[in-house]
Amino acid sequence: MADPRLALLVSDTEVAEAAGAALRARYDFVAVRDADVVVAIGGDGFLLHTLHEALSAQAPKPMFGMNRGTVGFMMNEFEEDDLPARIAAARAFTLHPLLMTAITVGGETITSPAINEVSLLRETRQTAKIEIAIDGQVRMAELICDGVLVATPAGSTAYNLSANGPILPLQSDLLALTPISPFRPRRWRGALLPQASVIEFRVLEAKKRPVSAVADQREVRDVDIVRVVTDKSVTLELLFDPGYALDDRIVLEQFAS
Repeated sequence: MADPRLALLVSDTEVAEAAGAALRARYDFVAVRDADVVVAIGGDGFLLHTLHEALSAQAPKPMFGMNRGTVGFMMNEFEEDDLPARIAAARAFTLHPLLMTAITVGGETITSPAINEVSLLRETRQTAKIEIAIDGQVRMAELICDGVLVATPAGSTAYNLSANGPILPLQSDLLALTPISPFRPRRWRGALLPQASVIEFRVLEAKKRPVSAVADQREVRDVDIVRVVTDKSVTLELLFDPGYALDDRIVLEQFAS
């Protein structure tokens, strides 16, 4: 079988650019549009940015990330040797992004995808008051908090984990609904929801207690209603070395001290 045609995308950090130069000296790369697989060199933030860029393509290419960033939770180890063979042997994981539909206090409707999470955050010193409905049924009439987020399995180890949310195995058909600094109900730790759930947040006292909605890195200010669903019409594919796959790292993270 012929080696896959590879495209190379590199973060603009010094260490990533050095790694990219080393790879270009050893392998032939093609444009993204002509590639079978995209190789991304950088950290988790760069991979997230690259995945968002791929969302604009009609048929996003599988992506093989190699870590030249800080944490690199979603990345493979960087090695110069045997790159085509590594990619040919890699395990594939599919991701479906979230789709956020936000309606502002002024009546504007804005949609945006999110690969990691959609989060609602208070804009001022006053706590937010948020009603939460699942599949059209109000499940929490009033959450008083700094915010609340919905995370995908891929995003469950990011902001969600920092907010004491659960880590989700990548292949689970679940979403994590996690409060951020909840005041009332004080002991509510969040919920695990089926991936097919329709989650709707309504901001109470929206003008007095303004709230922003953030889909990964895109922020919408002064929201009134935010609807979050899983967009099954879009599929992203990540490739991992068999011995260092993301699902294994998710298990290890749950036992980390």
